Amino acid sequence: MNPSAVLIFCLILLSLSGTQGVPLSRTVRCLCIKTDDGPVKPRALGKLEIIPASQSCPRVEIIATMKKSGEQKCLNPESEAIKSLLKAVSQKRSKRAP
Repeated sequence: MNPSAVLIFCLILLSLSGTQGVPLSRTVRCLCIKTDDGPVKPRALGKLEIIPASQSCPRVEIIATMKKSGEQKCLNPESEAIKSLLKAVSQKRSKRAP
């Protein structure tokens, strides 16, 4: 086989393989490194963020911002105390809606 034909064949093969489908980042980037299982008083909450699982982080994250201090806590969504907090917050919001 002609050496130039082999070279052209290899170049075509390399260009077809490309980098399609390769993720930009192979590292998992979750916002919460450590979670808190303890109870949180609904009145102390300033803001409650629920971040669903995604390609960058495989788990659901719940971030609570406290009213007075502005401190942010990562809460464990599997904890019974946090499940009851979420239930209480959703009931409070549903009562507000007309």
